[in-house]
Amino acid sequence: MSRAQLALRVSDLEASIAFYSKLFGTEPAKRREGYAHFAIAEPPLKLVLIRGEPGQETRLDHLGVEVDTTEQVTSATDRFKESGLATFEENDTSCCYALQDKVWIHGPGNEPWEVYAVKAEADTLGKSSDPNPPPGICCSTDSGESEEPGAAAACSSSS
Repeated sequence: MSRAQLALRVSDLEASIAFYSKLFGTEPAKRREGYAHFAIAEPPLKLVLIRGEPGQETRLDHLGVEVDTTEQVTSATDRFKESGLATFEENDTSCCYALQDKVWIHGPGNEPWEVYAVKAEADTLGKSSDPNPPPGICCSTDSGESEEPGAAAACSSSS
């Protein structure tokens, strides 16, 4: 099953978790230090909350499409390339406490999109225990941009 992903950078993670739990009538599917995600059945959505700077307004971090298999990521990558879109691929990357394969593209307003498949869930993968990791560490940059050209607020493959 594919579903859209919306990742928000929030200044008050606990208040945001409480709000979105009420809005969608469900608790987070995963909670870790500085991170939570909701697996919402209706509408099909993966809502990701990432701790930002205190006092900062909530902002879009990135958008995504979660797919079931690496083959679907590869197919999307090929389709993007054939369409002339610049891509940035990450395979076997540790991100958001999971091992993932993904491809990043940018929309016309420079909005970052990822198509990704989760290969394995693990508490020890992805984000460090640091609630404010440096740029380039999984799903967290101050500017929302990766150091890699063509990549979005991407996760580092060397976490």
